[in-house]
Amino acid sequence: MNKGHLIERIASEAGISKVAADKAIDSMLAGVSEGLRQGERVTLVGFGTFSVIERRARTGRNPQTGAPIKIAAKKAVRFTIGKRLSGSINRKGKK
Repeated sequence: MNKGHLIERIASEAGISKVAADKAIDSMLAGVSEGLRQGERVTLVGFGTFSVIERRARTGRNPQTGAPIKIAAKKAVRFTIGKRLSGSINRKGKK
């Protein structure tokens, strides 16, 4: 499923226009991004939790040459799946 499919589904199920559904999705994503940028955890109950983690600098290897390379420290987003989402994707034989 891509964003277009999601927009169509939200518009259909909520009885709103595709333009309104697109704005709602963009607003939600902007809110999640802003929360993460400020270092907050963003929890969508039943779906999951987004949080920012710090990855420390490390030494890796160039896969073609085997030469060591330095990998800089950076921040990354971690997603922890919620109970309801986990249950819905782990059901066998059900859609």
